[in-house]
Amino acid sequence: MKGVSVLIVDDISDTRDSIRRLLQFEEDIEVLGEAGSGSEAILMAEKLKPDIILMDINMPEMDGIRTTELMALRVPQSSVIIMSVQGEQEYLRRAMVAGAREYIVKPFTGNELANVIAKVYEMDQRKKEVFGEQLKKLDETKPRNGQIISFFSTKGGVGKTTLATNLAVQLASSGKSRVLLVDLNLQFGDVAVFLNLAPKRTIADLTQSGPIKFSEIQSYFLTHTSGLQVLAAPTRPEYAELVTAEQVEQILNEVKSHFDYIICDNVSRFEDVSLVSFDVATQIWLVVAMDVPTLKNAKLSLEVIEGLHHTQKVRVVLNRASKEMGMDTRDVEKSLNSKICYEIPSDGRALVAALNRGMPFVTSYPMSFAAEGIRKMAEVLTNSEDVRKNSLEGKERRSLSSLREFRRVFGF
Repeated sequence: MKGVSVLIVDDISDTRDSIRRLLQFEEDIEVLGEAGSGSEAILMAEKLKPDIILMDINMPEMDGIRTTELMALRVPQSSVIIMSVQGEQEYLRRAMVAGAREYIVKPFTGNELANVIAKVYEMDQRKKEVFGEQLKKLDETKPRNGQIISFFSTKGGVGKTTLATNLAVQLASSGKSRVLLVDLNLQFGDVAVFLNLAPKRTIADLTQSGPIKFSEIQSYFLTHTSGLQVLAAPTRPEYAELVTAEQVEQILNEVKSHFDYIICDNVSRFEDVSLVSFDVATQIWLVVAMDVPTLKNAKLSLEVIEGLHHTQKVRVVLNRASKEMGMDTRDVEKSLNSKICYEIPSDGRALVAALNRGMPFVTSYPMSFAAEGIRKMAEVLTNSEDVRKNSLEGKERRSLSSLREFRRVFGF
């Protein structure tokens, strides 16, 4: 067995130190790093690409089972070995279903751990010999050319952040798409609160760290249990001044090729940062509600956006739609002189309860009318993306066909 690279994941630092000491006597095993949480482990694994990940099962924030599920999607070339004090069959079953390759019960000796690592690694090597030199990565080598969706509203309270976070979670939960949510409400951003995440490093810290490259940006991401990556707003209003529009543009351009969808939650004002996000966006989602002041301001916003030559990007989203508001969708469309692209039914109790728990309603209240509206949004997005890709592939095939015909006719 040649050198095996290992990442240790456990929320207790003493345990990580003990495991590292056990493995330091094994000449064929190299410990690449340690992580104290599931989200940190995912970021480190994506960067380091270890052969083996030793994963504790009981961790706060995100347990080892859920982290293992995300590892299988994000770092499929790495194998997970679950470590736990529980030896019950149910834990073993859940670990294997999540994608773990082996399970070891604490406490264990250095020989026991080394033997398990060797066993898993050798099985992986045999698999690679059968199916090719390397397991294919999850489209990491191919640029993703992600869609940037910029959420905007004319004032607070219409549910812009709620819709942005829930759509991002819905897209990420499928496991088919890599999704990044960027909080661009730099003074009073609430994305982290809505997702019950505690940011240690934010976009303000990133902009002060030096060159803005993806290799640096990804170390500032938070990972939600859905698999969603989050770049949080500054933790204090005064830190917003540390982030410039030019830096935001750099960040969005850097991450674009690494994600399928980048969701931007803007401040409810036309300012430099929101205007930059409009410029680089694939779509601008203007969130409106069924009240006269909101509609009046939304109409003015559409005129401003037209002046910026972004009208073709705009998708109007009607939130909290209800007949009890004294108007219907047609009234809203007539008032705005614009089509409603998406409609989210009013579902106040579910939304407030989910917000107070720091859980997206698409996961905490999946049967709610609002959650169904978000799922329809996600379906339209993913289906349109599939159509776009098929169209591009079709054009490429037609171009190749034309080239072949040209060569056939002219004999070269």
